[in-house]
Amino acid sequence: MSHDIRDTGSVPTFYSNQVLEAERFYLDAVGGAGQPLAVVCGGRERCGPDYRIDRADFPFHSIEFVARGTGALRLKGRTVALYPGRIFTYGPGVAHLITTDAGEPLVKYFVDFTGPSAAKVLSENDLAPGSAVRVASPDAVLRIFDDLIANGSSGTRHGPAICAKLVELLALKIAEAGLVDDPYRTAAFSTYQSCRQYIRDHFATLRALAEIAEACRIDEAYLCRLFKRFDSQSPYQYLTQLKMAQAARALQRNDALIKQVAFELGFADPFHFSRAFKKVFGLSPAAFRKLR
Repeated sequence: MSHDIRDTGSVPTFYSNQVLEAERFYLDAVGGAGQPLAVVCGGRERCGPDYRIDRADFPFHSIEFVARGTGALRLKGRTVALYPGRIFTYGPGVAHLITTDAGEPLVKYFVDFTGPSAAKVLSENDLAPGSAVRVASPDAVLRIFDDLIANGSSGTRHGPAICAKLVELLALKIAEAGLVDDPYRTAAFSTYQSCRQYIRDHFATLRALAEIAEACRIDEAYLCRLFKRFDSQSPYQYLTQLKMAQAARALQRNDALIKQVAFELGFADPFHFSRAFKKVFGLSPAAFRKLR
């Protein structure tokens, strides 16, 4: 079994090694002592077919979100199905058993946090430890988890504080998205999430929707319908957003030429790149660089 584990900081002993791939971060919660809420760790895990977590207790409060795959959860004496869109919480004193279906292993996001207001943030949003719900708008939850990973991995001075605010936003967004327990149409959402992850993994080299559709083995029209149903932006807008975010990071390098950045992100025409950049950030790449 091959593993591609990208962790930042020290690796907690409670991380499972029954994963095929993980993008995780770990923050020093001791540094957040005295704060109402401090994030300990978080990330995304692609579980192996043998994935099994069986805990009688856990030292932190946790929110987990299933993006793909299926499995089962034993929580507070009841068993619930895990499928895309399912969110569950646990914390100190809450026993939980998480297993995956070997044929459709889970891909899930998680964030662990502590502090005097941790339990309150969950309970005020109907997410008291031991809850299992489903969100009707998973794209909003996915974006917050993406932001958590980015800020948790940034290593910046304000990263931990931003992550704490993002946990509060996450709980609010889950409450706002609407909690429903009826059976979910997993096939369409799983296809959407696979396409979204493919775009995220290959955005630098992708040029057109046809490439995404071909790689995901669907047609362009269906790709657009999936994003219209499950997301608040089109697949091309999501692709452009990722490209421009990477461009902004690249332009902060003193030696990065604008035309070179454009070429690295798949723009054969630097003028086309500049127009796209200005549409997203409201100013040209050259003006953006001067701001730095």
